Amino acid sequence: MSAEARRSTLSAHPGPEKSFSDRIATLLARIECRRVDSIEERESIYRLRYQAYLRAGAISADPSGRFADADDEADNAYIFGLYVDAKLASSLRLHIATKEFPDFPSLHVFPDVLQPLLDAGKVLVDTTRFVADERLSRLHRGLPYATLRICMLAAEYFGADHLLAAVRAEHQAFYRRAFSHELLCEPRPYPRLAKPISLMTVHFPSAAERLYRRYPFFRSSVFEQRRLFERRQPPGTSSGQKFADTKEEASQSRETVCPFLELGAVCLAG
Repeated sequence: MSAEARRSTLSAHPGPEKSFSDRIATLLARIECRRVDSIEERESIYRLRYQAYLRAGAISADPSGRFADADDEADNAYIFGLYVDAKLASSLRLHIATKEFPDFPSLHVFPDVLQPLLDAGKVLVDTTRFVADERLSRLHRGLPYATLRICMLAAEYFGADHLLAAVRAEHQAFYRRAFSHELLCEPRPYPRLAKPISLMTVHFPSAAERLYRRYPFFRSSVFEQRRLFERRQPPGTSSGQKFADTKEEASQSRETVCPFLELGAVCLAG
């Protein structure tokens, strides 16, 4: 067979296409995920939020070019940035809520739905401010999965019962299809946003193994969880005993193996 014929054959049969999980794993290898605590880094995330919300018609133009609120400063808040090849690609904010530490954004809008869960002693991970850079999200279609992986790490680390997602109605289908979220409440007016926001949840203890089988890249190590969530001063308290106990229980009850010991503007949530 001539060299030209061989090249033609190879072109016609390029080999097996990478699976979805393999593609996300390849993307994760290029991503640095870090908790953003400094003022300078947070400013870049506030600007990314503003661009995403403005583009989606969720807010009006503002001369400051930034979008932040008091919930960003809460003791139980965690803001994350994902950087693809050192460029900020996406961000989301988590609040870890318990009966002892009940203040979180979704409770302000859905108290009738969420207060009973807190009263029952449930641990909730509240996901808000999920945004992505428009250009990079088009280049990396798996970016939403890479970003929402942080919620799984939080659920493991804090022993969460429910993963909440405050999302617009048009994004419900994605959360339902991708993560088996269920609708808790129809859209309601949401502070500072022009479009109403609905509330969805997935019961983590029931869904975890199914999600790990479907998305192996969601798995994580205790080391990685600590790197993202451990603080010198535990959130909301001087002793942090509740969070320390919750973390210890989670690590004992659900130990997972992580293929990424180090994790190598579209608006998707409130």
